[in-house]
Amino acid sequence: MKEVKPPKKPLIFYYLIVLAILLALNLFLMPTLMNRSIEDVGYSKFLSMLSQGEVGQVQVKEDVILFTDSAERPHIYKTGKMEDPDLVNRLESAGVEYEKAIVEQGNPILEFLLSWILPFAVIILLGQLLSRMMMKKMGGGVGNPAMSFGKSNAKVYVPSTTGIKFADVAGEDEAKEVLTEIVDFLHNPKKYTEIGAKMPKGALLVGPPGTGKTLLAKAVAGEANVPFFSISGSEFVEMFVGMGAAKVRDLFQQANEKAPCIVFIDEIDTIGKKRDGANGMGGNDEREQTLNQLLTEMDGFDGTKGVVILAATNRPESLDPALLRPGRFDRRVPVELPDLAGREAILRVHAAKVKHVPNLDFNAIARAAAGASGAELANIVNEAALRAVRQGRSQVQQSDMEESVEVVIAGYQKKNKILSDKEKLIVSYHEIGHALVAALQTHSAPVHKITIIPRTSGALGYTMQVEEGEHNLMSKTEIENKIATFTGGRVAEELVFHSITTGASNDIEQATRLARAMLAQFGMSEEFGMVALQTQNNVYLGGDASLACSPEMAAKLDQKVIDLVKQQYARAEKLISENMGKLHELAKYLYEKETITGEEFMTILEDKAE
Repeated sequence: MKEVKPPKKPLIFYYLIVLAILLALNLFLMPTLMNRSIEDVGYSKFLSMLSQGEVGQVQVKEDVILFTDSAERPHIYKTGKMEDPDLVNRLESAGVEYEKAIVEQGNPILEFLLSWILPFAVIILLGQLLSRMMMKKMGGGVGNPAMSFGKSNAKVYVPSTTGIKFADVAGEDEAKEVLTEIVDFLHNPKKYTEIGAKMPKGALLVGPPGTGKTLLAKAVAGEANVPFFSISGSEFVEMFVGMGAAKVRDLFQQANEKAPCIVFIDEIDTIGKKRDGANGMGGNDEREQTLNQLLTEMDGFDGTKGVVILAATNRPESLDPALLRPGRFDRRVPVELPDLAGREAILRVHAAKVKHVPNLDFNAIARAAAGASGAELANIVNEAALRAVRQGRSQVQQSDMEESVEVVIAGYQKKNKILSDKEKLIVSYHEIGHALVAALQTHSAPVHKITIIPRTSGALGYTMQVEEGEHNLMSKTEIENKIATFTGGRVAEELVFHSITTGASNDIEQATRLARAMLAQFGMSEEFGMVALQTQNNVYLGGDASLACSPEMAAKLDQKVIDLVKQQYARAEKLISENMGKLHELAKYLYEKETITGEEFMTILEDKAE
């Protein structure tokens, strides 16, 4: 059995102990030392106290007599030594101990250090330790925070510790091909300089989140076997003006000292946004000063030394043009979402790290996960491994991979979401309505799975369609078929129950968005023709669209969108009305089983024997 060690106590626990000890010393030891101060008295008082039995101990020295009283906490007195031949007899008759050391005269400098300097020194030291710990907790540098201003705090990955190669990055063959030239230059700069070629100073990795931009940068450093500096753009942003620019200077100074090396700036759009001069009072803000310093440094360093700047962003349209001109970021490397072959390769790379059965169909999983990024595919494999553990198995199976795709797309199954029989029946007809319209149309993706089990995403059920192969272009007919499929659920509800529910809210949103894009963005309208009535913003971050037309044209566009959705709704209504028998039969089957496959659906639809 593995020994479980008790958790280590935080440093603040020990600091509190030291503080408590110091307080105890201050309360008990220091007063004792202070109270043992020596009081000067006359010889006559000494004799009076001796005769009254108030003297405890006596120490006779060459020129002074030290004595204590008989109190519980004796006080020390000092008197001058007189010519008194009867002193010894008086001490003996009074029963007083004498010739016993009462106190050794201390060094006044030492007493001052112990009484005043030491407590202050301990308090200052404790304050410094607490300050350092708080700075570490807040992500600051070690030591006095004022001394860390201007430091870049870039993470340096030594080549021997990264271990990431191009083989670890799958699905981005085009990006790897472009970056291979940078690796070759760092390995063999001579063959480039002999012909007079200069290596690009910087390469900008552009793509959606999760596509592996940071991983590619580390792979370049791993292949080139050079130091790798990694820093986020947000780390340059400081509260104090000028600190971001100082961090840029420090970063490039470190890079020049360790050349050849690679500097990677993640999320460079944080400091590289376009300068619009609208900062108020006509002055430059901290971000602009940081950007200006970055531009200056990229112009100033010598590219032949082997310092390569890599940066990543998913908002390239927001970057300042001065940052993208030749001589700074010379190359723009697209890191797009992987295609079918890329998704399959990424799944294989991550599946190699987990135990799985030998006959996994990665192609089927890749087709089901259309549009997934590399990070999402890695999450799919991890979710499959977790599900296998929950099921008590030692290997990942195909069912684990298929379920993990649904988890990433629609969320986990909601165990405590119990639908009433009526709601369950409505959801069954709703989902079969989608599937029936999709199956009865040509140029539609085949139905892969239908379920009425609620998911954590809020869906009470869903119909999954999976393309047979990679699908990059969509025709007008295919878009219309998709819109009709989105309306199929509401149509089935209305035909069967003669009422409608809120279950079609997401379908309405998807159908409206697709219809608007078809008319205003793709130019698939005879009335509008090839005119862009809306523009797409933030292509890599969801692609929000904004209208680019007059209010009159926008009103006309809205009416056309309504007409298009109504037209496809009527087509779906016609298809389902002509197959009401199949609708009832399939809905009843789904109601009983809750989840059916595409093969089961098509068997009943086509009246094939099981």
